[in-house]
Amino acid sequence: MHWTERRERCRALLAGKQCVYPGSVFDPLSARIAEELGFEIGLFSGSVASLTVLGAPDLSVLTLSEFAGQAYRICRAGNLSLLVDADHGYGNALNVRRTVEELETAGVCALSIEDTLLPAAFGSPDDTRLISIDEGVGKMRAALDARQDKNLIIAGRTSAAVINGLDDAIARAQAYEAAGVDALFLIGLKTRAQLDSVASAVKTPLILGAPGADILDLDYLASRGARICLQGHAPIAAAVQAVYATLKALRDGVPPAKLANIASAEMMKRLTRDADHERWTREFLGGGS
Repeated sequence: MHWTERRERCRALLAGKQCVYPGSVFDPLSARIAEELGFEIGLFSGSVASLTVLGAPDLSVLTLSEFAGQAYRICRAGNLSLLVDADHGYGNALNVRRTVEELETAGVCALSIEDTLLPAAFGSPDDTRLISIDEGVGKMRAALDARQDKNLIIAGRTSAAVINGLDDAIARAQAYEAAGVDALFLIGLKTRAQLDSVASAVKTPLILGAPGADILDLDYLASRGARICLQGHAPIAAAVQAVYATLKALRDGVPPAKLANIASAEMMKRLTRDADHERWTREFLGGGS
């Protein structure tokens, strides 16, 4: 498949003047829904992948091949530009290279590599730590060197604002910017003063995760260099609730015809590309010449 056009759209988004909310997606159908609704970009996170693929919490037990496989299923289902959270690159800088190779092949448009020490260290499972700035820079350089399609966006991600404070977050952002990343993915900026400080210290486009309510204004975010601002991952939680409620209703004796909040047959046909499959069936299995 060809990924160029969607990657060019994603790069244009970073180079533009607007900030957008991404659609959190987790499988082919959710990606098609996000695309149909007009989301400029989709987001597939490591935590959501753990839920979808393993039914497990976000504890770094998901493998690269599992993550890349689901990312590919999402990418091939439509034409949505996809940003993925590649966690710590599944190891050291050499593992980061492999991660970039696999996710580029899977069709993602942008990926983030973070500087969190993962998995949790023995003896301090609840103590989130960061690797050194030097090691983080090495990971960013490895990611940039590994990509073959220069349209693929590499974002340097850090949660330093939450863990070590704003000064360290800015120092890491500046170091990753100097390494040449295409975007800076900052977690946990809560106030306008914090974002203003970051925006004055770097020139690279920003992606924000777990932002504070004080800064959730798209015009303000855009004016500070933010181009993508996450809104969490409500769709997967909504899907779980819907499946639970439906199965419980069936178990409790509700007839299928009386179930609430069920997608219509028309919607299911539209999202599964039923008309295309019918056409292909007639064309290739119909026996005509």
